[in-house]
Amino acid sequence: MRPNHHQFSAFAYVVREGSFSAAATRLGVTQSTITQHVAKLEQQVGSQLLIRGRNGISVTRTGQEFFALADRLVALDSAISERLEGFETLENGHLKVIANAPQPALEAIRDFAARYPNVEIDFALHDWTTATRLIRERHVDVGIVTDAPVSDEFENTPLHKISYVAYVHPDSPLAAAAEVSLRDLVDQTVILPEFGSLTQRVVSTALKTHNIALPRTIRMTTFPVMCEAVLHEIGIAIFLSRSGRLAQSLVEVPIQELSEQHEISILAPKDRARLRLVRAFIDSAETLAAGAFNPG
Repeated sequence: MRPNHHQFSAFAYVVREGSFSAAATRLGVTQSTITQHVAKLEQQVGSQLLIRGRNGISVTRTGQEFFALADRLVALDSAISERLEGFETLENGHLKVIANAPQPALEAIRDFAARYPNVEIDFALHDWTTATRLIRERHVDVGIVTDAPVSDEFENTPLHKISYVAYVHPDSPLAAAAEVSLRDLVDQTVILPEFGSLTQRVVSTALKTHNIALPRTIRMTTFPVMCEAVLHEIGIAIFLSRSGRLAQSLVEVPIQELSEQHEISILAPKDRARLRLVRAFIDSAETLAAGAFNPG
């Protein structure tokens, strides 16, 4: 017997939501129903798809292959339902959004939520590598990322371009500089995001190109934490300009070797980009970016 639609749907939601209970809530069924659907799917596939552990679930290699198919089925089912419903007003729904920098995403979420207040939004910050992987593996609906990877599977909507800067405490001697060089930071404690971030890769490439070494570096998980560290005068942070309101208490100083501009884009799987909630979010963010960077 071939797997049915309910089994694929249950499995897809367990992976996307991260647990059987969350999938049951999203689908409006009992957790035992979800468990039975997934168990039957695994039985018919003849291989384990999910590994249950104390810290949640993880997806096996076979499970990841099936998830890509199952999630496409869910997206197609949603598209068909929207056609049958005649694209009714967006009154409710659920979106999973991720980003590798807070401010562009939070501004987009703010505007979208003001227009569609009953839509539930899950948002998380990730390093660039994790964010792009989650989008590629279809674990989220949409991501706002820097220097998005090029793929025929994605719809890529450019928003604006931005460059890297040094975030400096207002009392620092470097705060008055019109520009700094990475060489000016050799005697400073430099705060960088964790490994896997685009910032880490860009800075490492620049240091190697210009034969510069930064002997004192501290790695931190997210941009808000980096800003707090600068405010506590732990060091100088390197990150994309205009990345968060917390940084308004700091001074942004351009970096000579990092003057190249990087594009911020909205990225979504093409089939999901056609769904009305995802499309509305993309359009809202695009309109916001056009107004912010092309005033008047």
